[in-house]
Amino acid sequence: MLLPSLVTGLLALQRPLHIHSTLAMASSANEGAADASWRPDVPDDVSLAKSLSVWPLDRYNAALLNEVRHKAYSNPSPLEIYDLVVIGAGAGGLVSSRQAARRGAKSCMISGELAGGDCLNAGCVPSKALLRCAKLVREARKAATNEFGVSLRHKSSGAPLEANEVEVHVDFPKIMERMRRLRSKIAPVDGHDRGDSLGTQTFQGMGVFVSPSTIEVVEHGKSLGDESNPQLRFRKAVIATGGRPFVPDNVPGLKEAPYTTNLSLFNLQQLPKRMVVMGAGVVALEMAQCFAAFGSQVTVLQRSRLLSKGDDEAAAALKAALEKDGVRFLSGVSVEEVETLRPGSDEELPLMSVSLKCKEEESKMSKISLECECLLLALGRTANVQSMGLESANVEHHPSQGVLVNDYAQSVSNPNVYAVGDCVANVPRLTHMSGEMAKVVVQNALFDGEWKLSSFVVPAVMYTEPEYAVVSNVVALDENGAVVPAIREDAAELDVYKAELQHNDRAILDGSDEDGFVKIFCRKGTGTIVGCTIVSSRAGEIVNEVSLAIKHGIGLDGLGRNIHSYPTLGEAVMGCGLQFINASWKTF
Repeated sequence: MLLPSLVTGLLALQRPLHIHSTLAMASSANEGAADASWRPDVPDDVSLAKSLSVWPLDRYNAALLNEVRHKAYSNPSPLEIYDLVVIGAGAGGLVSSRQAARRGAKSCMISGELAGGDCLNAGCVPSKALLRCAKLVREARKAATNEFGVSLRHKSSGAPLEANEVEVHVDFPKIMERMRRLRSKIAPVDGHDRGDSLGTQTFQGMGVFVSPSTIEVVEHGKSLGDESNPQLRFRKAVIATGGRPFVPDNVPGLKEAPYTTNLSLFNLQQLPKRMVVMGAGVVALEMAQCFAAFGSQVTVLQRSRLLSKGDDEAAAALKAALEKDGVRFLSGVSVEEVETLRPGSDEELPLMSVSLKCKEEESKMSKISLECECLLLALGRTANVQSMGLESANVEHHPSQGVLVNDYAQSVSNPNVYAVGDCVANVPRLTHMSGEMAKVVVQNALFDGEWKLSSFVVPAVMYTEPEYAVVSNVVALDENGAVVPAIREDAAELDVYKAELQHNDRAILDGSDEDGFVKIFCRKGTGTIVGCTIVSSRAGEIVNEVSLAIKHGIGLDGLGRNIHSYPTLGEAVMGCGLQFINASWKTF
């Protein structure tokens, strides 16, 4: 997905500077093809949509595909040479190709699968639509307790219903239909037509480097080397091919099982009675809490503790919140085998048995077998860098981590090739990171800029309830100038300022966040902020203030003296600042 704040704000409201005449010709050539829309009543369309992991092919998914994967599409005639060619049509590819065109460059984008990438089609957008419904389910159940003076009553007699008499009905097919409807509403901003209007060409097919300065577009249904495949010569190129879910190959029976990843989760039409989640990261915990609210029996399998690289206190608070919502956690787990008991069909969900070892005590391992209709793999991501000719372009890369880049997002081995997003080694795999990297690439590749990834201050949010948000510098450089993960600050060299939300008036009035908090980390003996951890409702909104402070060198005293609206959860940030200020108060 292209971030609504980024794309709608920066692209949708601005007019293109120019449109190449070639684009106008391409648009004209596709006018007839525009009539060939995706149709739910055409069997070939249904089969193709399924192969693209867009299912069911109802009117909303048809509308999505009409924007992000034209069924009948004639690739435009290539220009003699491009200033910028982008492989990939997710957040990074869309922003880089379109911003280049808006700034006068001859640019094009190669869309291999679905424009909008994972975030629109199988990530940020559909997951947040489901999370909104899950929140409403929890609120409805809370209303039944009469804690807030809102009670459910018999319509005829007016007699109150007791909590044990109330069942909140979850219409799962309706929830998924709502998600598909909203996703299709967002899709046009990422669609091919939008790109044309902004002055960038769109090619459908797989982009493959055939030399350090040429990319071949392998059109759908054709092979590499086919004479009819477009050949795109470039001055600069961007690799923005994203990533895919990691699937371990050392678990017997797993690869043959009908497991689910984020690529297929949002195609579900029936609510699984039992869900087993392998992994304990963002996708795992968001969807675990979500499906537990819908009524699934959810078990999360952890190899280690939650937030293995994060705050211990945050991990404990989040685990408690999810357990309260019915999520079961098994820690110290080693999955031994996955057996398919029933393959599943359009009418019936599959059935699997997961055999595992689980550490019950410090030294005791027990064997457990869990049956489930949905086995969700959420074990991280692998960069999409295979089968795209990187060797032909002299682009150094790691097979799973991705393209190796320097501080300017430039390939360490080919200065005319750049990379952004999930296909890049050692950077956070976040949509807003991809979009920001794309802006860096356009500036550096086309306008002799020196924007640096090491200057990035990047917030990250997990949209559980409560939310979990962190922010810090995330990129450093090795001795050769290549990007590596930033080294974590030594806790002994930090001062920690903490404001607990149990004392926050808004949290008290809302009846929420009793275990929430804001922690701000400063270099010892100073007000210089180096990081922040927040567990709270709307933590993702609150963290942006701290992100701005770190980016622009505003000290903790500055946050403490910044007037905050009352009553708000964000006052907790000010509370941390006041602790710093009060520590050096002059007193009588």
